[in-house]
Amino acid sequence: MVKRIVIAVILLGLIVGGIVGFNLFRDKMITQFFAGMTPAPVAVSVTEAEPITWTPGLEAVGTALAAQGVDLSVEAAGVVREVLFTPNQQISAGDQLVQIDDRIEQADLAAAIAGQELAETELTRSRTLQERGVSTANTLDTAEATATEARSRVQSLRAVLEQKQSVAPFDGVIGIPRIEAGEYVTPGTIYATLQDLDSMKVDFSLPEQEAGIVQIGMPVTVSSEVGGVTAMGKVIGIEPKIDPNSRLVTVRAEVENPEGQITPGQFLRVRVELPVEEGVIALPQTAVSSNLYGDSVFIVRAATAADEPERVEQVFVTLGRRTGSVIEIRDGVKAGDRVVNAGQNRLSGNAAVTIDNTVAPVAAVDPAPGEGAAAESDAAAEAAPAASE
Repeated sequence: MVKRIVIAVILLGLIVGGIVGFNLFRDKMITQFFAGMTPAPVAVSVTEAEPITWTPGLEAVGTALAAQGVDLSVEAAGVVREVLFTPNQQISAGDQLVQIDDRIEQADLAAAIAGQELAETELTRSRTLQERGVSTANTLDTAEATATEARSRVQSLRAVLEQKQSVAPFDGVIGIPRIEAGEYVTPGTIYATLQDLDSMKVDFSLPEQEAGIVQIGMPVTVSSEVGGVTAMGKVIGIEPKIDPNSRLVTVRAEVENPEGQITPGQFLRVRVELPVEEGVIALPQTAVSSNLYGDSVFIVRAATAADEPERVEQVFVTLGRRTGSVIEIRDGVKAGDRVVNAGQNRLSGNAAVTIDNTVAPVAAVDPAPGEGAAAESDAAAEAAPAASE
Protein backbone atom coordinates (compact mmCIF):
# COMPACT_ATOMS: atom_id res chain seq x y z
CA MET A 1 0.00 0.00 0.00
CA VAL A 2 2.77 2.39 0.94
CA LYS A 3 4.66 1.43 -2.19
CA ARG A 4 1.68 2.34 -4.39
CA ILE A 5 1.30 5.73 -2.72
CA VAL A 6 4.98 6.50 -3.25
CA ILE A 7 4.71 5.56 -6.94
CA ALA A 8 1.62 7.78 -7.35
CA VAL A 9 3.34 10.74 -5.71
CA ILE A 10 6.38 10.28 -7.93
CA LEU A 11 4.23 10.13 -11.08
CA LEU A 12 2.25 13.22 -10.01
CA GLY A 13 5.47 15.12 -9.36
CA LEU A 14 6.80 14.17 -12.79
CA ILE A 15 3.58 15.36 -14.48
CA VAL A 16 3.47 18.67 -12.61
CA GLY A 17 7.14 19.28 -13.15
CA GLY A 18 6.77 18.57 -16.85
CA ILE A 19 3.92 21.04 -17.20
CA VAL A 20 5.76 23.77 -15.30
CA GLY A 21 8.94 23.14 -17.25
CA PHE A 22 7.10 23.26 -20.56
CA ASN A 23 5.44 26.60 -19.70
CA LEU A 24 8.77 28.09 -18.64
CA PHE A 25 10.42 26.85 -21.83
CA ARG A 26 7.55 28.24 -23.96
CA ASP A 27 7.65 31.68 -22.31
CA LYS A 28 11.41 31.82 -22.75
CA MET A 29 11.24 30.97 -26.44
CA ILE A 30 8.43 33.53 -27.05
CA THR A 31 10.47 36.22 -25.31
CA GLN A 32 13.52 35.37 -27.38
CA PHE A 33 11.46 35.42 -30.59
CA PHE A 34 9.99 38.88 -30.01
CA ALA A 35 13.29 40.23 -28.71
CA GLY A 36 15.00 39.27 -31.91
CA MET A 37 12.17 40.41 -34.23
CA THR A 38 12.72 43.79 -35.94
CA PRO A 39 9.48 45.76 -36.65
CA ALA A 40 8.88 46.62 -40.30
CA PRO A 41 9.39 50.31 -41.18
CA VAL A 42 6.21 52.42 -41.09
CA ALA A 43 5.17 54.15 -44.31
CA VAL A 44 4.74 57.89 -43.78
CA SER A 45 4.60 61.08 -45.82
CA VAL A 46 6.67 64.11 -44.89
CA THR A 47 6.75 67.85 -45.37
CA GLU A 48 10.05 69.68 -45.50
CA ALA A 49 9.93 72.68 -43.20
CA GLU A 50 10.87 75.88 -44.99
CA PRO A 51 10.27 79.59 -44.45
CA ILE A 52 7.19 80.83 -46.28
CA THR A 53 5.39 84.09 -46.92
CA TRP A 54 2.70 84.19 -44.26
CA THR A 55 -0.48 86.13 -44.85
CA PRO A 56 -2.09 86.26 -41.40
CA GLY A 57 -5.74 87.02 -41.01
CA LEU A 58 -8.56 87.26 -38.52
CA GLU A 59 -11.56 85.06 -39.24
CA ALA A 60 -15.11 85.64 -38.05
CA VAL A 61 -18.71 85.20 -39.09
CA GLY A 62 -20.84 88.16 -40.07
CA THR A 63 -24.20 89.31 -41.34
CA ALA A 64 -24.77 91.18 -44.59
CA LEU A 65 -26.55 94.53 -44.56
CA ALA A 66 -27.54 96.70 -47.50
CA ALA A 67 -25.55 99.91 -47.98
CA GLN A 68 -28.95 101.60 -47.79
CA GLY A 69 -32.02 99.74 -46.70
CA VAL A 70 -35.33 100.81 -45.16
CA ASP A 71 -38.82 99.54 -44.52
CA LEU A 72 -41.10 101.98 -46.36
CA SER A 73 -44.23 103.13 -44.57
CA VAL A 74 -47.14 105.45 -45.34
CA GLU A 75 -47.26 108.88 -43.72
CA ALA A 76 -51.01 109.59 -43.88
CA ALA A 77 -54.15 107.61 -43.20
CA GLY A 78 -56.56 106.75 -45.98
CA VAL A 79 -57.65 104.21 -48.55
CA VAL A 80 -54.97 102.93 -50.94
CA ARG A 81 -55.98 103.95 -54.44
CA GLU A 82 -53.03 102.48 -56.35
CA VAL A 83 -49.84 100.45 -55.76
CA LEU A 84 -47.37 101.58 -58.44
CA PHE A 85 -44.62 98.94 -58.17
CA THR A 86 -44.07 95.22 -58.63
CA PRO A 87 -41.92 92.86 -56.52
CA ASN A 88 -38.14 93.06 -57.13
CA GLN A 89 -38.50 96.08 -59.39
CA GLN A 90 -35.51 98.39 -59.78
CA ILE A 91 -36.58 101.74 -58.34
CA SER A 92 -35.04 105.18 -58.83
CA ALA A 93 -35.05 107.90 -56.20
CA GLY A 94 -38.24 109.99 -56.48
CA ASP A 95 -40.35 107.30 -58.16
CA GLN A 96 -43.91 107.25 -56.79
CA LEU A 97 -44.72 103.94 -55.17
CA VAL A 98 -48.14 104.29 -53.50
CA GLN A 99 -51.06 106.64 -54.03
CA ILE A 100 -53.59 107.14 -51.22
CA ASP A 101 -57.00 108.57 -51.97
CA ASP A 102 -56.63 112.37 -51.88
CA ARG A 103 -59.83 113.66 -53.52
CA ILE A 104 -60.93 115.57 -50.44
CA GLU A 105 -57.52 117.21 -50.07
CA GLN A 106 -57.49 118.08 -53.78
CA ALA A 107 -60.84 119.85 -53.39
CA ASP A 108 -59.62 121.65 -50.29
CA LEU A 109 -56.50 122.72 -52.18
CA ALA A 110 -58.56 124.13 -55.04
CA ALA A 111 -60.61 126.16 -52.55
CA ALA A 112 -57.45 127.29 -50.76
CA ILE A 113 -55.86 128.42 -54.04
CA ALA A 114 -59.01 130.44 -54.87
CA GLY A 115 -58.89 132.02 -51.41
CA GLN A 116 -55.20 132.81 -51.89
CA GLU A 117 -55.87 134.51 -55.22
CA LEU A 118 -58.63 136.62 -53.63
CA ALA A 119 -56.37 137.53 -50.71
CA GLU A 120 -53.56 138.51 -53.10
CA THR A 121 -56.00 140.70 -55.05
CA GLU A 122 -57.23 142.38 -51.87
CA LEU A 123 -53.61 142.96 -50.80
CA THR A 124 -52.75 144.56 -54.14
CA ARG A 125 -55.82 146.82 -53.92
CA SER A 126 -55.00 147.84 -50.35
CA ARG A 127 -51.44 148.79 -51.32
CA THR A 128 -52.72 150.88 -54.23
CA LEU A 129 -55.16 152.72 -52.01
CA GLN A 130 -52.47 153.21 -49.38
CA GLU A 131 -50.21 154.80 -51.95
CA ARG A 132 -53.03 157.18 -52.96
CA GLY A 133 -53.65 158.03 -49.33
CA VAL A 134 -57.25 156.86 -49.25
CA SER A 135 -56.65 153.73 -47.09
CA THR A 136 -55.47 153.28 -43.56
CA ALA A 137 -52.41 151.37 -42.45
CA ASN A 138 -54.63 149.02 -40.47
CA THR A 139 -56.49 147.95 -43.60
CA LEU A 140 -53.20 147.18 -45.37
CA ASP A 141 -51.92 145.16 -42.41
CA THR A 142 -55.12 143.14 -42.37
CA ALA A 143 -54.84 142.42 -46.09
CA GLU A 144 -51.20 141.28 -45.71
CA ALA A 145 -52.08 138.96 -42.83
CA THR A 146 -54.98 137.50 -44.80
CA ALA A 147 -52.74 136.87 -47.82
CA THR A 148 -50.03 135.23 -45.65
CA GLU A 149 -52.63 132.97 -44.04
CA ALA A 150 -53.97 131.99 -47.47
CA ARG A 151 -50.46 131.10 -48.71
CA SER A 152 -49.81 128.98 -45.60
CA ARG A 153 -53.09 127.18 -46.11
CA VAL A 154 -52.12 126.27 -49.67
CA GLN A 155 -48.65 125.05 -48.58
CA SER A 156 -50.19 122.96 -45.79
CA LEU A 157 -52.60 121.23 -48.17
CA ARG A 158 -49.85 120.58 -50.69
CA ALA A 159 -47.76 118.97 -47.91
CA VAL A 160 -50.73 116.76 -47.01
CA LEU A 161 -51.04 115.75 -50.68
CA GLU A 162 -47.34 114.85 -50.78
CA GLN A 163 -47.89 112.59 -47.77
CA LYS A 164 -50.58 110.83 -49.76
CA GLN A 165 -48.00 110.06 -52.46
CA SER A 166 -45.22 107.75 -51.16
CA VAL A 167 -42.01 108.06 -53.19
CA ALA A 168 -38.67 106.20 -53.14
CA PRO A 169 -36.00 107.93 -51.02
CA PHE A 170 -33.08 106.35 -52.99
CA ASP A 171 -32.26 103.95 -55.81
CA GLY A 172 -32.67 100.26 -55.04
CA VAL A 173 -34.66 97.06 -55.38
CA ILE A 174 -38.10 97.03 -53.83
CA GLY A 175 -39.60 93.97 -52.21
CA ILE A 176 -43.04 92.36 -52.10
CA PRO A 177 -45.93 94.81 -51.54
CA ARG A 178 -47.65 94.34 -48.18
CA ILE A 179 -50.74 96.43 -48.95
CA GLU A 180 -53.38 96.21 -51.66
CA ALA A 181 -55.50 98.77 -53.51
CA GLY A 182 -58.68 99.48 -51.55
CA GLU A 183 -57.08 98.75 -48.18
CA TYR A 184 -57.35 101.35 -45.43
CA VAL A 185 -53.95 102.19 -43.93
CA THR A 186 -52.82 104.25 -40.98
CA PRO A 187 -49.62 106.29 -40.54
CA GLY A 188 -46.64 104.00 -40.03
CA THR A 189 -48.07 101.04 -41.97
CA ILE A 190 -45.13 99.32 -43.72
CA TYR A 191 -45.91 98.59 -47.35
CA ALA A 192 -42.54 97.28 -48.69
CA THR A 193 -38.80 97.16 -48.13
CA LEU A 194 -36.30 99.01 -50.31
CA GLN A 195 -32.69 97.82 -50.47
CA ASP A 196 -29.71 99.22 -52.35
CA LEU A 197 -27.77 96.07 -53.35
CA ASP A 198 -24.95 97.68 -55.36
CA SER A 199 -22.70 97.52 -52.30
CA MET A 200 -23.11 95.77 -48.98
CA LYS A 201 -22.11 96.28 -45.38
CA VAL A 202 -21.00 93.31 -43.30
CA ASP A 203 -21.12 93.43 -39.51
CA PHE A 204 -19.01 90.91 -37.59
CA SER A 205 -17.51 90.58 -34.10
CA LEU A 206 -13.96 89.96 -32.94
CA PRO A 207 -12.54 89.21 -29.47
CA GLU A 208 -11.14 92.23 -27.71
CA GLN A 209 -7.60 90.79 -28.04
CA GLU A 210 -7.89 90.75 -31.84
CA ALA A 211 -9.96 93.90 -32.29
CA GLY A 212 -6.97 96.05 -31.35
CA ILE A 213 -5.13 94.78 -34.44
CA VAL A 214 -7.82 95.85 -36.90
CA GLN A 215 -7.62 99.29 -38.46
CA ILE A 216 -9.86 101.31 -40.76
CA GLY A 217 -9.11 100.51 -44.40
CA MET A 218 -7.76 96.98 -43.90
CA PRO A 219 -8.73 94.61 -46.75
CA VAL A 220 -11.52 92.14 -46.08
CA THR A 221 -12.65 89.00 -47.92
CA VAL A 222 -16.14 87.61 -47.39
CA SER A 223 -17.61 84.37 -48.68
CA SER A 224 -20.94 82.64 -48.55
CA GLU A 225 -21.50 78.96 -47.89
CA VAL A 226 -24.28 79.04 -50.48
CA GLY A 227 -23.21 79.33 -54.10
CA GLY A 228 -19.53 79.94 -53.37
CA VAL A 229 -19.89 83.73 -53.52
CA THR A 230 -16.73 85.68 -52.71
CA ALA A 231 -16.37 89.46 -52.47
CA MET A 232 -13.62 91.89 -51.52
CA GLY A 233 -13.93 95.03 -49.44
CA LYS A 234 -12.42 96.99 -46.58
CA VAL A 235 -13.05 97.85 -42.94
CA ILE A 236 -15.04 101.08 -42.61
CA GLY A 237 -15.92 101.15 -38.91
CA ILE A 238 -14.90 99.77 -35.52
CA GLU A 239 -17.20 100.05 -32.51
CA PRO A 240 -15.36 102.07 -29.83
CA LYS A 241 -17.08 100.09 -27.06
CA ILE A 242 -16.48 96.48 -25.98
CA ASP A 243 -19.58 94.47 -25.14
CA PRO A 244 -19.18 93.79 -21.39
CA ASN A 245 -21.17 90.55 -21.65
CA SER A 246 -19.48 88.84 -24.60
CA ARG A 247 -16.16 90.77 -24.60
CA LEU A 248 -16.56 91.19 -28.34
CA VAL A 249 -16.09 94.25 -30.53
CA THR A 250 -18.33 94.90 -33.51
CA VAL A 251 -16.58 95.72 -36.78
CA ARG A 252 -18.20 96.87 -40.04
CA ALA A 253 -16.83 96.28 -43.53
CA GLU A 254 -18.04 97.44 -46.91
CA VAL A 255 -17.86 95.07 -49.89
CA GLU A 256 -18.86 95.37 -53.52
CA ASN A 257 -21.90 93.46 -54.75
CA PRO A 258 -22.10 94.20 -58.49
CA GLU A 259 -24.13 91.10 -59.42
CA GLY A 260 -26.39 91.24 -56.38
CA GLN A 261 -25.36 87.76 -55.21
CA ILE A 262 -25.14 88.84 -51.56
CA THR A 263 -28.48 89.67 -49.97
CA PRO A 264 -29.22 91.54 -46.73
CA GLY A 265 -29.36 89.28 -43.69
CA GLN A 266 -27.16 86.61 -45.30
CA PHE A 267 -24.66 84.63 -43.21
CA LEU A 268 -21.07 85.26 -44.34
CA ARG A 269 -17.60 84.14 -43.37
CA VAL A 270 -15.23 87.08 -43.00
CA ARG A 271 -11.44 87.24 -43.13
CA VAL A 272 -9.56 90.43 -42.30
CA GLU A 273 -6.21 90.38 -44.09
CA LEU A 274 -3.25 91.44 -41.94
CA PRO A 275 0.18 92.61 -43.20
CA VAL A 276 2.27 89.93 -44.91
CA GLU A 277 5.17 88.38 -42.94
CA GLU A 278 8.27 86.72 -44.43
CA GLY A 279 10.33 83.79 -43.14
CA VAL A 280 7.64 82.04 -41.08
CA ILE A 281 7.97 78.27 -40.47
CA ALA A 282 4.58 76.66 -41.01
CA LEU A 283 3.43 73.05 -41.31
CA PRO A 284 0.17 71.27 -42.18
CA GLN A 285 -1.99 70.97 -39.10
CA THR A 286 -2.11 67.20 -39.67
CA ALA A 287 1.60 67.05 -38.72
CA VAL A 288 0.97 68.16 -35.14
CA SER A 289 -0.05 65.66 -32.46
CA SER A 290 -1.52 66.92 -29.19
CA ASN A 291 -1.76 65.13 -25.85
CA LEU A 292 -1.64 65.87 -22.14
CA TYR A 293 2.10 66.49 -22.32
CA GLY A 294 1.94 69.09 -25.09
CA ASP A 295 2.12 69.43 -28.84
CA SER A 296 4.69 67.45 -30.79
CA VAL A 297 5.80 66.43 -34.27
CA PHE A 298 7.84 63.54 -35.64
CA ILE A 299 11.00 64.55 -37.51
CA VAL A 300 12.71 62.06 -39.81
CA ARG A 301 16.43 61.73 -39.07
CA ALA A 302 18.97 60.41 -41.58
CA ALA A 303 20.17 56.80 -41.20
CA THR A 304 23.45 56.31 -39.31
CA ALA A 305 24.56 53.50 -41.64
CA ALA A 306 23.90 52.48 -45.22
CA ASP A 307 21.96 49.35 -44.24
CA GLU A 308 19.97 51.08 -41.51
CA PRO A 309 16.48 52.56 -42.12
CA GLU A 310 15.65 56.19 -41.42
CA ARG A 311 14.16 56.80 -38.02
CA VAL A 312 11.95 59.44 -36.44
CA GLU A 313 12.43 61.63 -33.41
CA GLN A 314 9.47 63.00 -31.46
CA VAL A 315 10.01 66.73 -30.84
CA PHE A 316 7.81 68.98 -28.73
CA VAL A 317 6.96 72.27 -30.44
CA THR A 318 5.50 75.69 -29.65
CA LEU A 319 2.54 76.52 -31.87
CA GLY A 320 1.50 79.91 -33.17
CA ARG A 321 -1.19 81.18 -35.47
CA ARG A 322 -3.33 79.15 -37.81
CA THR A 323 -4.55 79.97 -41.29
CA GLY A 324 -6.29 77.65 -43.69
CA SER A 325 -4.91 74.15 -43.04
CA VAL A 326 -1.43 75.20 -41.86
CA ILE A 327 -0.12 76.24 -38.47
CA GLU A 328 2.83 78.37 -37.48
CA ILE A 329 5.67 76.62 -35.61
CA ARG A 330 7.43 79.11 -33.35
CA ASP A 331 9.92 76.75 -31.74
CA GLY A 332 11.09 73.14 -32.12
CA VAL A 333 11.41 72.90 -35.92
CA LYS A 334 13.99 74.54 -38.14
CA ALA A 335 14.19 75.00 -41.89
CA GLY A 336 15.09 71.78 -43.71
CA ASP A 337 13.58 69.38 -41.15
CA ARG A 338 11.48 66.61 -42.66
CA VAL A 339 8.29 66.46 -40.60
CA VAL A 340 5.82 63.58 -40.77
CA ASN A 341 2.40 64.83 -41.85
CA ALA A 342 0.55 61.50 -42.25
CA GLY A 343 0.94 58.09 -40.63
CA GLN A 344 2.24 59.30 -37.28
CA ASN A 345 -0.50 57.49 -35.37
CA ARG A 346 1.58 54.31 -35.72
CA LEU A 347 4.87 55.92 -34.71
CA SER A 348 6.84 56.05 -31.51
CA GLY A 349 10.21 57.54 -30.70
CA ASN A 350 13.09 56.11 -32.81
CA ALA A 351 10.68 54.11 -35.01
CA ALA A 352 11.93 53.07 -38.46
CA VAL A 353 10.09 54.66 -41.38
CA THR A 354 9.90 54.68 -45.15
CA ILE A 355 8.83 57.85 -46.94
CA ASP A 356 5.96 57.78 -49.44
CA ASN A 357 4.79 61.27 -50.43
CA THR A 358 2.28 60.10 -53.01
CA VAL A 359 -0.47 60.37 -50.38
CA ALA A 360 0.72 63.53 -48.63
CA PRO A 361 -2.11 65.88 -47.59
CA VAL A 362 -2.30 69.22 -49.37
CA ALA A 363 -1.93 72.28 -47.13
CA ALA A 364 -3.55 75.55 -48.19
CA VAL A 365 -1.93 78.65 -46.73
CA ASP A 366 -4.49 81.22 -47.85
CA PRO A 367 -7.86 79.58 -48.47
CA ALA A 368 -11.05 81.56 -48.82
CA PRO A 369 -12.83 82.16 -45.51
CA GLY A 370 -14.52 78.99 -44.34
CA GLU A 371 -12.44 76.66 -46.55
CA GLY A 372 -9.68 76.07 -44.01
CA ALA A 373 -11.63 73.63 -41.87
CA ALA A 374 -12.87 71.77 -44.94
CA ALA A 375 -9.38 71.48 -46.39
CA GLU A 376 -8.05 70.20 -43.09
CA SER A 377 -10.74 67.54 -42.74
CA ASP A 378 -10.25 66.41 -46.35
CA ALA A 379 -6.51 66.12 -45.79
CA ALA A 380 -7.03 64.09 -42.63
CA ALA A 381 -9.45 61.79 -44.46
CA GLU A 382 -6.90 61.19 -47.22
CA ALA A 383 -4.09 60.63 -44.75
CA ALA A 384 -5.97 58.01 -42.75
CA PRO A 385 -5.86 55.25 -45.45
CA ALA A 386 -2.16 55.97 -45.97
CA ALA A 387 -1.43 55.55 -42.30
CA SER A 388 -3.27 52.23 -42.18
CA GLU A 389 -1.28 50.99 -45.17
